[in-house]
Amino acid sequence: MRFLSGRKNYQVAIVGLGYIGSCIAAVLAERGHDVIGVDTNTRLVGELSQGYCRFVEPGLAELVSAGVAAGRLRVSTDYAAVRAADVVLVTVGTPVRDDGSLADEQLRGACAELGGHVRAGQLYVVKSTVPPGTTRELVLPLLEKGGLVGGVDFGLAFTPERLAEGTALRELRSLPIVAGGLGADSTAAAAEFWRAALGVQVVVQESLEAAEITKLADNWWIDLNIALGNELAKYCALFGVDALDVISAANMVPKGTGNVNILLPSIGVGGSCLTKDPWMVWRSARERGLDIHTAPAGRRVNAEMPDYTAGLIIEELIRLGKDPACSKVAVIGLAFKNNTGDLRHTPTRQAVAVLEKACAEVTLYDPRVDTDEADELFGITPSKSLSDATKNADCLAIFALHDEFRDIAFEALPVQESCLVLDGRAYYSRDKIAELRALGYRYRGVGR
Repeated sequence: MRFLSGRKNYQVAIVGLGYIGSCIAAVLAERGHDVIGVDTNTRLVGELSQGYCRFVEPGLAELVSAGVAAGRLRVSTDYAAVRAADVVLVTVGTPVRDDGSLADEQLRGACAELGGHVRAGQLYVVKSTVPPGTTRELVLPLLEKGGLVGGVDFGLAFTPERLAEGTALRELRSLPIVAGGLGADSTAAAAEFWRAALGVQVVVQESLEAAEITKLADNWWIDLNIALGNELAKYCALFGVDALDVISAANMVPKGTGNVNILLPSIGVGGSCLTKDPWMVWRSARERGLDIHTAPAGRRVNAEMPDYTAGLIIEELIRLGKDPACSKVAVIGLAFKNNTGDLRHTPTRQAVAVLEKACAEVTLYDPRVDTDEADELFGITPSKSLSDATKNADCLAIFALHDEFRDIAFEALPVQESCLVLDGRAYYSRDKIAELRALGYRYRGVGR
């Protein structure tokens, strides 16, 4: 059966209205499609129905509000709403357990509910990241349940989510989408949908599994590359060499279709993808008798970076003649990377935990994060202002350099003399470092 042939506008159901689901829903509504979002979180659904979006992403709140006001974006807790849709996108969370296996409760629950509402001619598209074989072996049987086996002809495809916080809306409108389906008709329908719905290039894969692996390959490479940058930074520090200078020079060498591309070192890796996807690779390979070494190696290196970074602070305080047990550290930027408010798996949490044990006081400041969420995660209530956080501080630990922090007036901060600036993700230039030293600060960075 040929699905969706010749359509320009679609009725789209999005199951799972977290960060990714909300971004996709908002952009599809903006492009004129009729979108119904479904989620079991009644509070979230209530907020979105009023045009309010809790997720911090440039332009997202405005798009959600406009979509709701125009009637193109509706939300519900009732799975029956998907029956009217041409295309059903599944964007629920897919975390991993401590052993690397998929915690499939959200995916299993959503697909079990959807199985009672499948109708002929619909296309189901999984976007949640999963180990290869999950769409075929878990999603398909659940959709076919409820007496629908052999009686309803629907399409099924996997098109991985590959968006980055802070640039998600721009990437939705421009980044090529990978699509692999359950047979040629499903693959063609998924490709046709994304070309028409978003106007983007579609890279077709020959199977569901190929599309599933593509997402894992991306994050496997990214995490391992960051691990290389982090270990290179530690190596450079042994010789008093600036790792950023080395990386800049090394990346000038042509290789393959581009250049060597070592990514930058930092306090560590966070977010919902890089911290789990390599473990999906490792676990799914091991279940089939293959030992993957690079994925867990990268994970272990990056997971150690918060402790290493906190250790740099303690080491430098001692060099300055300050007793860490009597010192105050002000942590600036709590999110897992620059220019986002996302606290999921942020490496700052572990660094703060180490500092709390070694230092007299740790204060926090980040205007982008939710204060209640940060309070619960860190056990410390964030300061209301940069001035409050840095008062009498012996160290400013800059763990995320949001745009709000790019023009900090360091000369005006109420810090202690010989205050340390620990650069965890700011990547300050030589001129900026010289400026800080001229103001009486001590500078130390990861690999710098």
